[in-house]
Amino acid sequence: MEIPRRRFCFCVLTLFVIVFLSPTTVEAMIRHYKFNVVMTNTTKLCSSKPIVTVNGKFPGPTIVAREGDTILIKVVNHVNYNVSIHWHGIRQLRTGWADGPAYITQCPIQPGQNYLHNFTLTGQRGTLWWHAHILWLRATVHGAIVILPKLGVPYPFPKPYKEKTIVLGEWWKSDVEELVNEASKIGTAPMASDAHTINGHSGSIPNCPSQSSYGLPVRAGKTYMLRIINAALNEELFFKIAGHVLTVVEVDAVYTKPYKTDTVYIAPGQTTNVLLTANANAGSNYMVAATTFTDAHIPYDNVTATATLHYIGHTSTVSASKKTVLASLPPQNATWVATKFTRSLRSLNSHEYPARVPTTVDHSLFFTVGLGANPCPSCSNGVRLVAGINNVTFTMPKTALLQAHFFNISGVFTDDFPAKPANPYDYTAPVKLGVNAATMKGTKLYRLPYNATVQVVLQNTAMIVPDNHPFHLHGFNFFEVGRGLGNFNPEKDPKMFNLVDPVERNTVGVPAGGWTAIRFIADNPGVWFMHCHLELHTTWGLKMAFVVDNGHGPDQSLLPPPADLPKC
Repeated sequence: MEIPRRRFCFCVLTLFVIVFLSPTTVEAMIRHYKFNVVMTNTTKLCSSKPIVTVNGKFPGPTIVAREGDTILIKVVNHVNYNVSIHWHGIRQLRTGWADGPAYITQCPIQPGQNYLHNFTLTGQRGTLWWHAHILWLRATVHGAIVILPKLGVPYPFPKPYKEKTIVLGEWWKSDVEELVNEASKIGTAPMASDAHTINGHSGSIPNCPSQSSYGLPVRAGKTYMLRIINAALNEELFFKIAGHVLTVVEVDAVYTKPYKTDTVYIAPGQTTNVLLTANANAGSNYMVAATTFTDAHIPYDNVTATATLHYIGHTSTVSASKKTVLASLPPQNATWVATKFTRSLRSLNSHEYPARVPTTVDHSLFFTVGLGANPCPSCSNGVRLVAGINNVTFTMPKTALLQAHFFNISGVFTDDFPAKPANPYDYTAPVKLGVNAATMKGTKLYRLPYNATVQVVLQNTAMIVPDNHPFHLHGFNFFEVGRGLGNFNPEKDPKMFNLVDPVERNTVGVPAGGWTAIRFIADNPGVWFMHCHLELHTTWGLKMAFVVDNGHGPDQSLLPPPADLPKC
């Protein structure tokens, strides 16, 4: 295979993933990885079922690169499922073919086939992650992406002594795909996960006390940076370390104003970097915990994952088991803790890292997001739970949308996604099941001209059950300029928008019974998915896509597809 060249091309293949090239004298490099998607036997959580992994690892391998590097990742499918992998948060400027969501930017990689993802890390540094973007495979197919600053460029905070990656996840004893298929037949939600995990370990849990815990070693007086990723499918989480204060310095690979807290709230799809100073009693161990946050009335996993922070290099002889400091965890419905955390985040907005917030809006969109119910005679209650945006339940196509857009294939999608609900109502008031609960189906996209400024108000609804919805936008970062409870007021609420230093993200939580307003510039041509990052809701249709037209000239146009683009 011909390897694209920049200044250097250096490739060493091994059986699995492969190379971490250590940059020395060059600023931009080509980094090569091989992802073998395989079935792996495991005894985690007292279960011996095989799981789908990358290179036999759970979590999967970490991609390490620098801002400006080009990444080549060959994904080889050795399992009986169709596979696709998304590089979550990577902007994919003009390289939408590498974005990964199945049937959106590519057809999935079929069993026995492979695909080379090729993209450049432009203007980004920090913590992101990768995961499967088809079926519920991301339960075990996920891993971290660490983008270091360019050589010679420091962090905008004191350099930490060491950096650690913390991947939070969920675990099912049963086959997840079987659970989803069974639930789909009767129109309800599948069973909640059996446990949460921290770097693949749950800690001791009921009915399975032998499970191991992840250990986080620290030295007294040193400061560490923790790169925290919520890879869970359906659970928003609180993260806490007993006896220690955490300082948030980055979310979704964007630097923030430092914010001190003892509890981090993190939704599926989000990443958060925190500084941890090891300044507690070095003779003790400290619980590291990840526990559910929910204020909805749907099945959820109430098992707390635990790990241990322990000091190394001290001479204490007291038994560690007798001096473990437990974390004081917030209640699972502690909305006030999640709200305080979310409202405290601000962009750094410095000279080196300005917050370029759009101050004018070309396209003002109002999207209702929530659950619904459609008639289903064969389902257990006569209805099938669904989800939708502006009352549209997204129907996945059989041809990838980006291919249909690039090659002008008719009949795959329409570009008439509604800019607002067809029938306005009191969105946050409970409604009867038959009123506004039914949805229409369609593969509808919203078309944007290149470089348009866009505002999207995401309004949560109270139909069926109120729930938080972490929304992820592919291809762009956006600014969260406002949020509130109740129905969005287009006259009053925009007057309170933060257009100076709002937090910049790729995944934002829409609060139950409230709304969130985001702004972005459509400067990336292609087709870009936007969806709830609760996998259950995405499965039910809580998703849509933008199609962004080319601008002027090749630098503002989508690149042609690669020759090995998977076929449907």
